[in-house]
Amino acid sequence: MGHYVTRRLIQAVPLLLIISMMVFALLHAAPGGPMGAYMQRGTLSDEDLLALEKKLGLHDPVYIQYGKWLRNVVQGDFGRSLVERRPVSQAIRDRLPNTLYLMLSAWIVTIIIAIPIGVLAAVKQYSFFDHAVTSITFIGQSIPIFWLGLILILIFYMTLDNPFTGDSLLPAGGMRTLGADFSIRDRLAHLILPVTMLSMSWVAWYTRFLRSSMLEVIHHDYVRTARAKGLRERAVIMRHAFRNAAIPLVTLMALDLPFIFSGALFTEVIFAWPGMGRLFFTAAERRDYPLLMAIIMITATLIVLSNLLADILYAVLDPRIRYA
Repeated sequence: MGHYVTRRLIQAVPLLLIISMMVFALLHAAPGGPMGAYMQRGTLSDEDLLALEKKLGLHDPVYIQYGKWLRNVVQGDFGRSLVERRPVSQAIRDRLPNTLYLMLSAWIVTIIIAIPIGVLAAVKQYSFFDHAVTSITFIGQSIPIFWLGLILILIFYMTLDNPFTGDSLLPAGGMRTLGADFSIRDRLAHLILPVTMLSMSWVAWYTRFLRSSMLEVIHHDYVRTARAKGLRERAVIMRHAFRNAAIPLVTLMALDLPFIFSGALFTEVIFAWPGMGRLFFTAAERRDYPLLMAIIMITATLIVLSNLLADILYAVLDPRIRYA
């Protein structure tokens, strides 16, 4: 296993290098740029624009800019944000905990809901519960998440009121109430709508996936053998069937790990959540090349590592799999 992991890590280096070249070229080939905002305002003269462009290092050819960027990244320096005027690593460090807080909360809620519902739907195949779960999850996968977010704001912020205070039932955005003291109740209230928006599609996807995986497993010979030995149905389902059916689900969840870092773009923008997704949206809107490159490359690295983690977990959970 150690040799396999080492080989995969070595293979990831040229892959990430190619990705960085392609992303860097595409970003600089896109129309506009960091200087576009200054040109539209008309507040700077042509000489000032040239001086600012030279100061930001945007006057060099693209391949020279890429060489400078790669040299700095190897040294652990992602550069300075062209818009926020501070180190890129500091901007990411300020937003990353907020995204982890949101995404891990949504992930925990998803697991708590999706796993028992998926198992029960498979055990009670073709029952009313199974048909209801199939219909609801199909709807959940079909609803656009940005539309769902707007509907949640319309219902719980603009329509329903708190019967005790007369204010909106739930806040429409942010992580906390500005100017208020720290309160767990306040943090949870701000967390409900974003987590609901994120969890809807994940719950639907994981529930349908686990149901299909369980239906394949519960008809295998070793499950019938476990029943023939006199084991209780609960032990047969959870100890034998679910353990094997969860292997592809765990792999799928490992592949979803990069979303914890990159954040849910629509969710953080709609609910004004100060996380990585909103930071990426702002950087893309303002053509902040160093910040965009840092977010994209860190996300690409996490995707490569999550694929490796998925392979490792698959081998750990299934003893039949061995990597040479």
